[in-house]
Amino acid sequence: MPARMLDGKALAATMRSEIAARVAARARLGKRPPGLAAVLVGDNPASRQYVASKEKACHEVGFASWVHRLPASTPQAELLSRVEKLNADPAVHGILVQLPLPQGIDEAAVIRSVHPVKDVDCFHPQNVGLLASGHPRYYPCTPHGVIELLRRNGIGTSGRHVVVVGRSNIVGKPLALMLMQKPTPENPAGGDATVTVAHSRTPDLAAVCRRAEVLVVAAGVPGLVTPDMVAPGAAVIDVGTNRVEGKWLGDVHPEVADVAAALSPVPGGVGPMTITMLLVNTLAAAESLDG
Repeated sequence: MPARMLDGKALAATMRSEIAARVAARARLGKRPPGLAAVLVGDNPASRQYVASKEKACHEVGFASWVHRLPASTPQAELLSRVEKLNADPAVHGILVQLPLPQGIDEAAVIRSVHPVKDVDCFHPQNVGLLASGHPRYYPCTPHGVIELLRRNGIGTSGRHVVVVGRSNIVGKPLALMLMQKPTPENPAGGDATVTVAHSRTPDLAAVCRRAEVLVVAAGVPGLVTPDMVAPGAAVIDVGTNRVEGKWLGDVHPEVADVAAALSPVPGGVGPMTITMLLVNTLAAAESLDG
């Protein structure tokens, strides 16, 4: 039987309706709308498209949004000055500096320049530390999108073996942290799972993947995981977004659908959830800063 498709686009629409209702309730109390400011340096096509999607999502749920477009030649000092102005602006609750940045700009310094409360991407070292200790201010957007996609489709992780393929700071490492932690009122997204993190240097990656009851693939390699690498009945989450000959391809081969019990498609799986969780964090930031 073909795998059940985990429709991130439909779930994102449901969650955005929930967010819009909370924004409308804030407006009725006379509170300003949550505000998200994006800073885009250079003209990377993928970054430009992603920022446009965020603008559209903000409009849909009633957020205020701004995009600060700067040329690739912008000096680091000027970029840091722009971020500092956004830190001081009470109408701005969330700031994201779109990565990657042009050569010559210290990415780590820019990430640290965003005030932790406005760091809705959850990249600041303070927020990463809070996440690692089980006391998250916010959850990183893509990992949280993965967990919500599983949870709202009735796929539990508690007591199960989850394999995460990929060890990036954006997906693999924070997702593993979230999955291994105990769920608490302060940390409701804790997955309570036994977690294995695999990557390009893992010996016999296929054997490691086959041991997974839930397999999350975020390696950035098109078609990396093939049907023979998946245990029959496993749930597979494909985080890959690879542009190949004008098409979006995942890290999971489409024929995995013949083996897995559930599979997130590319496109339409984790991608829409990532932007939705950014909205969740921005709303949380507004509630923290404005009440």
